[in-house]
Amino acid sequence: MPDLKDEFSPELVRALAGELSRAWPGFPASAFVRQCVKGLADLPLLQRVHHISAAMAEALPADFAAAALLLDKAVDSPALTGWMSLPCGYYVADRGLAAPEIALPLLARLTPRFSSEGPIRPFIERHPQLTFTYLHRWAKDPDEHVRRLASEGTRPRLPWTPQLRGLIADPTPAIALLDLLFDDPSEYVRRSVANHLNDIAKDHPSLALATARRWLKSGSPRVAWVIRHGLRTLIKHGDPQALALLGFDHTQAVQLQSLAVTPASIPVGDEVVIEFVLSTNDGPVRAAIDYVVHYAGARGPRKPKVFKLTTRTIEPGQPQSISRRHRFADVSIRTIHPGEHRIDIQVNGVILGGDTFEIQRRKSLG
Repeated sequence: MPDLKDEFSPELVRALAGELSRAWPGFPASAFVRQCVKGLADLPLLQRVHHISAAMAEALPADFAAAALLLDKAVDSPALTGWMSLPCGYYVADRGLAAPEIALPLLARLTPRFSSEGPIRPFIERHPQLTFTYLHRWAKDPDEHVRRLASEGTRPRLPWTPQLRGLIADPTPAIALLDLLFDDPSEYVRRSVANHLNDIAKDHPSLALATARRWLKSGSPRVAWVIRHGLRTLIKHGDPQALALLGFDHTQAVQLQSLAVTPASIPVGDEVVIEFVLSTNDGPVRAAIDYVVHYAGARGPRKPKVFKLTTRTIEPGQPQSISRRHRFADVSIRTIHPGEHRIDIQVNGVILGGDTFEIQRRKSLG
């Protein structure tokens, strides 16, 4: 699989130089390309972005107002889009933080090309009142990308960006934005709202639940998915109020008739098959079915990880068979260690049973 950092290549740099030169014939394209390419190959993804934005700061006029006019003109070109525009957003964040009235409209112009959700965060921290004035305006913008920025840019725990500690402590300013967007006609925007609600639920579960209850009262058919996705962490953790809000009753009895995790031993990188049968004698049961992986750690067990599986209605006398494959390969956020692992089956927040298996070191071909 190609590495995302390779998107920020010498070819991209030359294309960006071409777009900036079209907006400003005096742009020092050759010097800009040389500065960008120097050391670029040794940098990881985000450092490449900042490396290019720093070179932009050297090449564009020192006066940010003048540079912003040139960049605004460059954005008129449909060719300045995608990965190429990401360093532009971070340039605005780096050089425009002292001039938010100029920088914020430019970030809104850039966000349809590549989301300004990262570059806007310093403005939220440094100029919260002014930035939220713009965000409320953007939440009503005709462009779905701009509306999404009002939600995604204020997510307190947005991946790959610094956390917004002020909104982690008190998310109510962001909730006022989400109230404008939870029933947005764009699925792209609604997905951001759901992810934002899930962020809030990690720190303020009661507030997230109260917000979800308010949204449900709208009666919109689009809201159910937003709430289900937005409360997914609480559902995984078996929160009774979240389960009840989505129509799941943790007091109804579901039986785990059988469970097998096979094979009993695999090398790192291989997969197991999880097969189990659920039944009930307690009337129709709407069941949120998850499985919980207890990973072996380098120094003992690690925190279990809950994986969403499916939602079923289980009828009395009609057992349901369910299966899932799960691969145990190293990923950027998790290293697989040899040893005993366990998989539990969880229904409506209740653990019904589990099975263990071994993971072994992959044998060297040498």
